[in-house]
Amino acid sequence: LLRIGPKEDFFHCSKCNLCLSLSLRGKHKCIENVSRQDCPICLEDIHTSRVGAHVLPCGHLLHRTCYEDMLKEGYRCPLCMHSALDMTRYWRQLDDEVAQTPMPTEYQNMMVEILCNDCNARSTVQFHLLGMKCKNCESYNTAQDGRCRLPLEEQ
Repeated sequence: LLRIGPKEDFFHCSKCNLCLSLSLRGKHKCIENVSRQDCPICLEDIHTSRVGAHVLPCGHLLHRTCYEDMLKEGYRCPLCMHSALDMTRYWRQLDDEVAQTPMPTEYQNMMVEILCNDCNARSTVQFHLLGMKCKNCESYNTAQDGRCRLPLEEQ
């Protein structure tokens, strides 16, 4: 916000109705009048706050201090569940853990439908206790959408 920090380090996004760091020019997702909403963590007004705002990749705003507290508990936007930071390195680590962790026999051929919280794609993937990877964007920020089922040849 312009009232925090030197004016020349910020620009005003008229769609968001918000002053943002110059580093976000052309790189943020606009949400109309986003600063007129309350912080989803502390439920206090963001626009009039003296605490700086943090813009998540999904475009939602949190107070900077609320964002830092949120990262101690998780990595997802509390409003839309999109990843709030670049999780690529962690997803690659999870790939290795999934590959090294065999599933019990009764789950080995189990397929599940998932919904990706990052790209909103739906896909059918092999069930794994550690996580199910989106076929579209390779994120593990997914939720099971439907029941487990065995492949057709085993039903």
